[in-house]
Amino acid sequence: MSLALHSQLQNRKRSLCVCYSPKFVSWEQITYSVFYFHKGYSKTFTAALGSVHSPVTKGITFLNLEYYIAVYLPGHFFHLLNIQHPDLICHSLFLTGSNDVISMLPHSPLQSLSGSLVLDWCSGKLYRVFLSQSCLLQFLWHPRPDWEKMAVLHCLLSCGRDPQFVESKIIQWISENISACYSFDPIQEFIIASSYWSIYPETSNMDTLLPYSSVLTWNTEIPGITLVTEEITLPLMKVHSFKSYWEKLNANLDYVKYSKTHLHYNNNMVRREWHSLISEEKTGKRRSKVYVRNILDNAVRVISNLEARNLVSEPRSTPLFQEEDNHQRLLVGLMVSELKDHLLRHLQGVEKKKIEQMVLDYCSKLLDLICRILETSWRKHNLHPWVLHFNRRASAAEFAVFHIMTRILEATRSLFLPLPPGFHTLHTILGVHCLPLHNLLHYIDNGVLLLTETAVTRLMKDLDNTEKNEKLKFSIIVRLPPLIGQKICRLWDHPMSSNIISRNHVKQLLQNYKKQPQSSVIDKSSFSVEFLPLNYFIETLTDIESSNRALYGFEGHDNVDAKFVEEAALKHTTMLLGL
Repeated sequence: MSLALHSQLQNRKRSLCVCYSPKFVSWEQITYSVFYFHKGYSKTFTAALGSVHSPVTKGITFLNLEYYIAVYLPGHFFHLLNIQHPDLICHSLFLTGSNDVISMLPHSPLQSLSGSLVLDWCSGKLYRVFLSQSCLLQFLWHPRPDWEKMAVLHCLLSCGRDPQFVESKIIQWISENISACYSFDPIQEFIIASSYWSIYPETSNMDTLLPYSSVLTWNTEIPGITLVTEEITLPLMKVHSFKSYWEKLNANLDYVKYSKTHLHYNNNMVRREWHSLISEEKTGKRRSKVYVRNILDNAVRVISNLEARNLVSEPRSTPLFQEEDNHQRLLVGLMVSELKDHLLRHLQGVEKKKIEQMVLDYCSKLLDLICRILETSWRKHNLHPWVLHFNRRASAAEFAVFHIMTRILEATRSLFLPLPPGFHTLHTILGVHCLPLHNLLHYIDNGVLLLTETAVTRLMKDLDNTEKNEKLKFSIIVRLPPLIGQKICRLWDHPMSSNIISRNHVKQLLQNYKKQPQSSVIDKSSFSVEFLPLNYFIETLTDIESSNRALYGFEGHDNVDAKFVEEAALKHTTMLLGL
């Protein structure tokens, strides 16, 4: 096979690629191959030409662009191959035919040199090539297929010279095109990829340890591109002392040779431990206080790290981080603990202090990106703090912010990522504003809206006892966990809440009750109403209370006794009978 071009491309991130293309045998399609030695396989691409009436007069040009290889055939196609993460074809960009990007490129033959330099064979001039950030951002806004949007998104995050600016532009694009992608979730992909690149330069092994993308498989074919992947024999390097690039490359080759397991971090362990802690909390059997305190301290460090990094930026207008929200803090803290253990296990040559800071930065970045997505939508729709009150009508702006918060929740839930403390409270408040009751309850029952103590407390205080509000309050209270429900019921001065408190009190009293022989004669003088079933029941409760005060002296039941239960029963009966 004759070679039209042979190019060895390497970059400072321990990658080694060899590219070649055979002589053209057809004007209908062109084949070229790239050997990814740092990955242990080769990929052969066959590209259909845009027009068979436009003959191929020039050879393929391969350009080294650090994290990418540009493959360019003047007038026909421009491919941008991701060499750091080449596994999925959707992370590379394939443009063909009369594309605006292709029309901007030179039509003379080019030769790639080191350091992103290229030589124009016709003029003899040297040029330094780089990817245009502004062009890529413009490209993102155009109506393009999902695989091109994903490829451009990753290209921007890996090659952008101003990460904060690029992230802001991508967030703006996501906010305007929240439902524009069908093959992947743009919020998920942005959060995972941006967090990855935020700490990638810290160590050379990060690409094997942290997730780069939320997409694990890609089965959609890209029109005009045929791809064949084959394993290759790894090079045998015989050098007495490896330094710099060669040291990193050799370490990567060793990883490819000997690693048989998938080392990318995931939150499966965090998911199991978090559910275990929440379950223990509901049953009141939580494990060591020291363990839980250490987990919560991890969350405090992440939030402090996040605040320290954002001191120079404009203050947030969204009401986040204003409450404890222990469930989310537990999730943040558990992620810090598990990720730190993961990196310590596989980065044995890196200082523990550096790894701990990397973990804090990574988790802070996750939370920060979520905050910024919400902040962008909040500012765009000009929302104000008064949306936190229930005694007002919802606006179109609140509907829009509620929608994007729901999409953020969907994106983070499948990956089991933490949310900023206060997120669920704000989401629930907007849900009460925006949704009719049956939809609201459907969202709650399916776990889309999570009832927090802060949100429900505000609801009980803000809303009066109209018939509509009573129905809402009762529907919310009966869906609360018992521990929170006992506290909230005391905030609602209503027969319905008294009824719920009474039920909980009776349940506690009768839990271990063993029936004792009693006198068949009841002292009617001690009861306000002569109703035998109720009188007998109240006398039984009174006997239990008097015989063992500890049974009803449980937390949160101050001033609740048999007399309270009797009054609540009568009030509730009166309400049901409409008397």
